[in-house]
Amino acid sequence: MIVTTATTHELGPERLRSIRSLLDAAFDGDFSDEDWDHTLGGVHAWIEDGRGIAAHGSVIMRRVLHDGRSYRIGYVEGVAVRSDLRRRGLGGLVMDELERVIDGAYAFGALSASDEGAALYRARGWEPWGGRIDVIGPEGVVRLPDEEGSTFLRPAAGRALPDPAAALRFDWRDGDVL
Repeated sequence: MIVTTATTHELGPERLRSIRSLLDAAFDGDFSDEDWDHTLGGVHAWIEDGRGIAAHGSVIMRRVLHDGRSYRIGYVEGVAVRSDLRRRGLGGLVMDELERVIDGAYAFGALSASDEGAALYRARGWEPWGGRIDVIGPEGVVRLPDEEGSTFLRPAAGRALPDPAAALRFDWRDGDVL
């Protein structure tokens, strides 16, 4: 299967609708407009077959403060495989391309994994973050303890992960912050 990559503005309205349909179906209707917004604005990787979009993921730029430093990170969003094609390696093919983008453009990668998706990321070398997770919101810094077990990081090629002794403080966004 061929994995194609493009930035959001290169996708066009029809392909964007097809990707959104895949994500709505893959997340059983639990994929909000905010989740969709989080998926846009970066680089998308997808696989198509005769029935349309078979697998998709994107990586977008986010800012994270850690131990007095601001990092540009690649945040993975909207990873899904059509139900009839799961467990056949398509998610891994999409992640290969997203990780290539992270390696070339960011200090490290981050994502919030579902229970179902965590095994894929662990097998690829993504590590659960062992420290505190915060968000810098409109009211100031807010701790996100519910995200501390499901946030995974991956160092970009040749770089180290941040020290979990200091919190990761993510930029604010509407909907689920992570």
